[in-house]
Amino acid sequence: QVHLVESGGGSAQAGGSLRLSCAASSDIFRAYCLGWFRQAPGKKREGVAVIDADGTTAYADSVKGRFTISRDIVKNTLFLRMNSLKPEDTAMYSCALRESLYCGVRPLNGASFGYWGQGTQVTASS
Repeated sequence: QVHLVESGGGSAQAGGSLRLSCAASSDIFRAYCLGWFRQAPGKKREGVAVIDADGTTAYADSVKGRFTISRDIVKNTLFLRMNSLKPEDTAMYSCALRESLYCGVRPLNGASFGYWGQGTQVTASS
């Protein structure tokens, strides 16, 4: 059983930065596709960024150039660095794991991810 626990959420001014962390319960990060997703009130869940087992990344167009996904294999931790935050980035952010080396042809599709954390709230105010 995989347990994922997010941290690092909070409030920031528009233009500010936050870094989210996702800690895993076991030594799994080197072998699977990992991702960050978000959901704002009244909106559908949106894929934000993913990283393959070989380190290949993919991003939603809305965050390209502002967000960076990375991982520390030794510490079994996934990160999401968020710069130049915008009010529309406000949402509950969750990390997720897909039991596959690669994130697939539709990498930001959350339906293929089987393990999820509880989420951490991010609020960006103007």
